[in-house]
Formats: sequence, structure tokens, C-alpha cells
Amino acid sequence: MVPAANRPDFRSQLLAAQAAHDSLLCVGLDPEPARFPGAWKDDPARIFDFCRAIVDATADRVCAFKPQIAYFAAQRAEDQLERLIAHIRQRAPQVPVILDAKRGDIGSTAEQYAREAFVRYQADAVTLSPFMGLDSLEPYMHYSGRGLILLCRTSNPGGSDLQAQPLASGGLLYEHIARLAAGEWNRGGQIGLVVGATFPQELARVRALAPTLPLLIPGVGAQGGDAQTTVRAAWGPQSPVIVSSSRAVLYAGGGADFASAARAAAEATRAALKPAAA
Repeated sequence: MVPAANRPDFRSQLLAAQAAHDSLLCVGLDPEPARFPGAWKDDPARIFDFCRAIVDATADRVCAFKPQIAYFAAQRAEDQLERLIAHIRQRAPQVPVILDAKRGDIGSTAEQYAREAFVRYQADAVTLSPFMGLDSLEPYMHYSGRGLILLCRTSNPGGSDLQAQPLASGGLLYEHIARLAAGEWNRGGQIGLVVGATFPQELARVRALAPTLPLLIPGVGAQGGDAQTTVRAAWGPQSPVIVSSSRAVLYAGGGADFASAARAAAEATRAALKPAAA
């Protein structure tokens, strides 16, 4: 595995992978053994094998891979996650890895979470909750060039309970997060934002407030977000867009041809995203 410290910065990797593969698609790696094909079904020991097959089938059609740590940790499969990221480095060294962890803590605990993401797993970027403020982000900023992708306007309906709340100073909470992320928090140019495809108007608003930040956009595919609407809302000439699809790609087929079915699903999503970005 190439040490994270010796790799290009996350934004550069992302833009290079998007150009090389003509793709805005990020494949989320959320392995559920109960949905594995054939003899692998219900076997957590096959998590690496399943994810490796997906990576190999889609590596030239994506701009990023996004393993979700809970799917590995719940099955005591953290060692398989390490092997998987090492495999991505060998199979597709130009494709950045976003560790979907949504961590949010401060001080020495945040330091350990940062070490987990960038030293143990060698991720290029990590998803974080900004609820505890700038000092919850600073330990990650010590890893120069690594991406910090902050929850802003998430795709779940319950996100409105907090994110859409009006502030006494004016505007909504998610807008305040976007302003901070694009301004005083982004001291090292490392920050991106998570904004769900299920809220296209809010997505366009975040893009207006943060015109140059990478936007990680879940919700296309199984969650119902429309690919064309999503890209049009988030697009801009200097505006990296990462559209994530997990289940719609991973479980496109349930038989021995699951990997080729995943490739076909990834290709279809990639193709659907392209006209809106033209």
C-alpha cells in the first residue's frame, strides 16, 4: 500500500480520476453478507472477496470508492477493510478512497479517529460530523492533503430536524455549515460537504454558498435521487461532484454474475450523470 502521506492530495486525486474515467460516480462499499450471492450468502468471511469483485468490476468506471466502516466493524471484519483498501491501491491507485465513518468528537479521541482513518486504513478522505465545531476537525487537518467531508444537508428525511432549523442570525443551520466550510474552517483547502440528492434545491443552495468545495452526494439509486437533477444542481466549472451509489450497484445481480451486473449498473449510472455535466 502506498502510504497516505506520499499520495497526492484528495482534491487532485479526485479531479484526476474524474477526468481519466470520465465519471462522477462513487461506488459505496456497504457489504451485507445476507445479500451475498450463492455459497457466499451469510458468510462474513467473504466480505473482502465480495468487495474485491465489485472493485475489480467497476474500477475504471468510478471517480472514488467509499467503504462504510460500520458494515465491516459489525462483522468483526476491520482486517478485511484494511485488505480491501490495500487492494484498491494496487488495482486502481489513481482512485481515491473515502472512508465513510461520520466521526464527531474532540481532543485526544478525535486524534485517534484521525489516526484510524489516515494511518490504519490509509484513506484519502473521511466523512465527519461538524456538530462539535472546528476543534473536532482540527486533528484531521494535521494530515495534510487528506479530505474532510462534513455532513451538511443529508439525504434522510429526519435531517431536517436540525439541518433545516432557522438561526437567529438568519438563514438555516445547513447554510451556516456550508459558509463555515467554504470560509474560515477551510484553512488547508481540505474540506468537502455531504449533501443528499433527495434535496436538489438545498443542494443548489449549498453549491452557491460553497462554489469550489467537493460535494459528496448520496441518495442516487436505491434512495430515489435523480441523477440528472442532482448533477445540474451541484455542477460548476470548478466544483467537484462525487455522486455516490451503493446498493443499486452492489446488489444489481444476485447470482454468479453479480460482478458483471454491478459493472453494468455502474456504467448505466455513470452514463446518466454525464449529460447533466456537459
